[in-house]
Amino acid sequence: MKKVLFLVLLVAMVAASVVPALAQDSGTGGAIIEGNFGGDPAHFNPILTSDTASQRIAGFLFPSFINVNAETAAYSPYDPPLAAGGIVQDWSVDDTGTVYTFNLRQGLTWNDGAPITSADVVYTWNAIKAGSEGIVDTPLSFVVDPTGASGILDVVAVDDYTIQVTFPTAECTALGSVGVLTPVPSHVLPADVAEINDMSEDLNPTVTQGVFDFSALSPSEQVALVANPTYFDAANGVVVPAGYIYKVVPDQNVMVEQFLAGETNVIDGPSIARRADIRAAADAGSAQVYAFPGNAWDYFAMNLADPTNPQNGLDAEGNVIDQGSHPIFGDLAVRQAISKAINVDDIIDAAVLGEGSRMTSFIIPASWAYADDLPPIGFDPEAAAAELDAAGWTLADGATVRTNADGDPLQFTLYTNEGNGRREAVGTLIQDQLSQVGIQVDFQTIDFNTLLDIMDSQTFDAIILGWRNGFPDDPDATQLFTAASDVVGSGSNFTSWNNAEFTDLNLQAKTLPGCDPAERAALYGQMQAVFQNDLPYVPLFAVDGMYAAGANVEGFGPNPSLLYWNVDTWDVVQR
Repeated sequence: MKKVLFLVLLVAMVAASVVPALAQDSGTGGAIIEGNFGGDPAHFNPILTSDTASQRIAGFLFPSFINVNAETAAYSPYDPPLAAGGIVQDWSVDDTGTVYTFNLRQGLTWNDGAPITSADVVYTWNAIKAGSEGIVDTPLSFVVDPTGASGILDVVAVDDYTIQVTFPTAECTALGSVGVLTPVPSHVLPADVAEINDMSEDLNPTVTQGVFDFSALSPSEQVALVANPTYFDAANGVVVPAGYIYKVVPDQNVMVEQFLAGETNVIDGPSIARRADIRAAADAGSAQVYAFPGNAWDYFAMNLADPTNPQNGLDAEGNVIDQGSHPIFGDLAVRQAISKAINVDDIIDAAVLGEGSRMTSFIIPASWAYADDLPPIGFDPEAAAAELDAAGWTLADGATVRTNADGDPLQFTLYTNEGNGRREAVGTLIQDQLSQVGIQVDFQTIDFNTLLDIMDSQTFDAIILGWRNGFPDDPDATQLFTAASDVVGSGSNFTSWNNAEFTDLNLQAKTLPGCDPAERAALYGQMQAVFQNDLPYVPLFAVDGMYAAGANVEGFGPNPSLLYWNVDTWDVVQR
């Protein structure tokens, strides 16, 4: 009854945007309220999540497999409070460097009292393997290489609290790969992993174990979570905040307005155009601001395969599948011409007001592997026009749109997600810039989840979206740009780019004996040059990072890419 009354009270608090000052105890520290302009989360099950909104909620509801130290940004054995929240105690590696043995912490339970064991990790692994066969809609199957040359070969439960992970060769990215093995409550999930694609439990989870428990999903309004009284890694023995509200807002501007008005009290990556207002609020003492080099980057992606007949990159035996060719972007000369017709420097000035760093390839400038000797693609519309002429796309006298020998116009549809002012500005600028060289762009902003469906189905022409790099930083490109992750419906390589030289260099970098960072960086430098030449994306910019919280949010102390690492200690107090 007390819990029911508390939930009613929490809903009332949020509706009124009022947070009471209560005695420090479990769940009495006020509600954390964050705006979300990306639309409703598509999934809560961490096996299925791919969008930012879904990952935000799943991260609060489920423990991680392996810990990351909040200060060193490195994978770490359990070492609270800086390296906590994961179920691994420690691990060892055999003499070959290919077999990792993870010892799980004992005594951990799901919120229904059932123990968290190796079975919960193996369940996730089985779903990932099924995903590599197109059975489960998971983005995590990039860790499975159909050829068996890299990635995870197998995950075995030695006993209830010991997991053994085997790789075909010693890999520098091994700990990053095992990081996808988020445990899930196997005792309540269907025995047939294929059933998790459509199970009602996905968006109404009753058995979880994280800082918060699930309370309610109100479509197009908010997701409500409440403090988990059984959270095993609460720094002070209790989860202080009463709950977490992920409130849907129509766009980034409204998100900032609501933050400044106190209707929300946390903001992640606020609109570039409004950052000065947030800094002014901090100067006035009504907000706290944390800025850092960004790890999120925007891109213009082109579908290289036939969009009318989407196919996976590899068959079940690991052989390359002929995916056909996109009528426009299948031609490298056209992609290179487009890259020269886009003025990225002007886009950075106009769309992010200079608060971004030019991307020259697929690795962010803040990364240790960034090739700072690789110059960006120069803006050269005259060269772009000449290359289009040579590729057979000519501009007749008086015409504004190029055509080929068959009379087909050089036009395509470009999507981005509505409500994202930055990307809407980028799309409008690209539309205008490409029109200057005779390319007609039908630019459309659509619902985010609809966009993800189109992207995953690989039926699009071009898309403006962004990636938020994994953490800790490792530039391994297996997930984004290898044929193994080109899986219709779930894979991250949705442009169907398959470059043998790039894939070979990536394998060398992840399996380099000794894993010397400088030697790995040299290999990644070569990969960046290959990517820039072949251009599945026109890389745009990395957005400078910013977190902010209300002045009344005590305990707010983020690190780069770790906004909520100590959220269990936050106290939202009434002032």
